[in-house]
Amino acid sequence: MSINSWIPKKIFLTKGAGQHREKLASFELALREAGIASLNLITVSSILPPKCEFIDRKVGIKLLSHGQVVPIVLARSESNDPSELVSSGVGVAVPRESEDYGYLSEHHGVNLTDEQMEEYVEDLAAEMLATTYGLKFDPDASWDEKRELWKIDDRIVNTRSVIQTAVVSPDGLWTTTVAAAVLIL
Repeated sequence: MSINSWIPKKIFLTKGAGQHREKLASFELALREAGIASLNLITVSSILPPKCEFIDRKVGIKLLSHGQVVPIVLARSESNDPSELVSSGVGVAVPRESEDYGYLSEHHGVNLTDEQMEEYVEDLAAEMLATTYGLKFDPDASWDEKRELWKIDDRIVNTRSVIQTAVVSPDGLWTTTVAAAVLIL
């Protein structure tokens, strides 16, 4: 088996939320909603392989088989504190040149809105990619200032993310959110 057969060629983003009286069951329900519960998931670090093609979630799920071992970048958050906002997100920074690798970032927490999570994970992925190019990246700069840096350097083509938030029910059921980048070999 060649080393290149271990490099993912396709990627899709997915998300889900689950609620249950049992913590593990709420995680399972979140994975089901994300469409990846029937897979053996292996979490990997945060590199977007060169030439990796983004595909639609429905297309990606059809390319996988039940029980298949699948690498993912996963953000998972859970709580049973009534009315708490549970948040998970994965951000992606895609380089302009398809021969270059990009970055994925994952973050999970509580009381982060969709907008806050989206900005955080996209900024984090872009910062990790920018530093590989030797760029100074100011995490405290405004959203527009960061976007301008990416335009000026002309190496980061775009960022994207997948975000999942959910509020814990008043009766304190375990609530789990997942956001994932699923890599297909």
